[in-house]
Amino acid sequence: MEQSTKKITIIGSGNMGISLAKGLVKSGLYNASSITLTRRNSNLLAPFAAEGFTTLANNVAAVKGADIIVLAVLPQQVNTVLDEIKASINTKNQVFIPIVSGVTCSNIKEKLFDDLEVIRVMPNTAIAIQQSMTCFATDNASAESLKLVKDMFDTVGITLQINEDLMTSATALCACGIAFFLRSVRAASQGGVEVGFHAHDALMMAAQTAKGAADLLLQLASHPEHEIDKVTSPKGCTIAGLNEMEHNGFSSAMIKGIKTSAKVAGELYTKN
Repeated sequence: MEQSTKKITIIGSGNMGISLAKGLVKSGLYNASSITLTRRNSNLLAPFAAEGFTTLANNVAAVKGADIIVLAVLPQQVNTVLDEIKASINTKNQVFIPIVSGVTCSNIKEKLFDDLEVIRVMPNTAIAIQQSMTCFATDNASAESLKLVKDMFDTVGITLQINEDLMTSATALCACGIAFFLRSVRAASQGGVEVGFHAHDALMMAAQTAKGAADLLLQLASHPEHEIDKVTSPKGCTIAGLNEMEHNGFSSAMIKGIKTSAKVAGELYTKN
């Protein structure tokens, strides 16, 4: 893989920002020296400085000379950061990538500049192991910039371009969804303990089973019900367990949880 010569600045190097940086370097597309990480307490970034990343507490200095600016802060911090860096933004040579729940491309351009290329991106924390499901959207970015961002996030998982009005929905399904599926694995492992396994073994068994189920869908381009039909037989134990879960609201609870998360995600920035 040919390494990119682009310079990336990640403003707000918490869990998501660090995961992105490490994933990009692990993929081989970027050198650590091409990536600048910022955090108010830059001492917390000392381990990453030792790995070759540039680390700064000063966001203004960090955006100067960057080709790609990733904004990975909390929604309530967005306006303060944008006001801080506005004078250093170069609309002709920079692509701006907000990874913030509820913050639209228009919100960014209203605070910065109308002609700034903005591509809204929502990965999930599996980006740390190059397994993110990342959705992205824009209302003004060029095909070249879109390819730049797609190539960047393709190295850390799977990407999908969607309409921007679906981005909060994508946040709920993919970003919040990591927690939902982890909770289901945890519940399955607890069930495993109840039927006789030690906790460590039950968790490994549940996690690998969940991974296998997901890979059946992704690798075979299959549908869940098609795969479910393969493992359910008349009067069998699988259908008995599935129906018991449905009687207790399993699917309904997941659907309601995703809808609730989408609603809250869309309101996080506007509540500031």
